[in-house]
Amino acid sequence: MQLLLVRHAIAVEAAEAGGDDDARPLSTRGRRRFEPVAAALAALVPDLAQIASSPLRRARETADLVAAAMASAPERMILEALRPGGAPADVVKALAPLRHAGTVALIGHEPSLSALTSHLLAGADRSFLRFKKGGAALLELTGRPRRGSATLVWLLTPAQLRALAP
Repeated sequence: MQLLLVRHAIAVEAAEAGGDDDARPLSTRGRRRFEPVAAALAALVPDLAQIASSPLRRARETADLVAAAMASAPERMILEALRPGGAPADVVKALAPLRHAGTVALIGHEPSLSALTSHLLAGADRSFLRFKKGGAALLELTGRPRRGSATLVWLLTPAQLRALAP
C-alpha cells in the first residue's frame, strides 16, 4: 500500500468564516497556489485509488482539487480520524480495511499529519517532521498499516511540487 499524505492548502482566517474553524474554506490564493501542486501530485501518483479527507471544509476542498487533477476518478470518503488532534492510532485503524486499495491519499492538518507520519515511519510518539500547507509525502507500507511499518518515498514542500508541475 502506498499512502499519500497531503496537508490542506491555504485557507481563509477563522474570522472570515464567522469564527467557525470547521467551516473555513480555501482562500483564492490557496486555491491558485495549490492547483499546480495537485497537477504535480497527479503526475507523481497517477494511480490514486482513494482519497480520504478530514471533515473540515478546507481539507475537503483540497481533496476536491486533488481529485480534479487525477486522470482516474479516485473514490472519496470523509475520515473523522483526520480531524485536527486525531490520534495516529485511530487513523491507522481506519486504514486497515483500505490496505489492498492501492494508493490512498489522506488530506489533513498539522500537527496531526506529521504525528501520523512519524508514527508510521519510526513508531515515534513525537513528530520529527512538519508539513507546510499544501505539502505532501508518499509512504510505502508493507503488510497492514501499523507503527513503524512505513518507508518514506518522498517528502516535498508546496514550492517543490509546483516546480514539478507538468
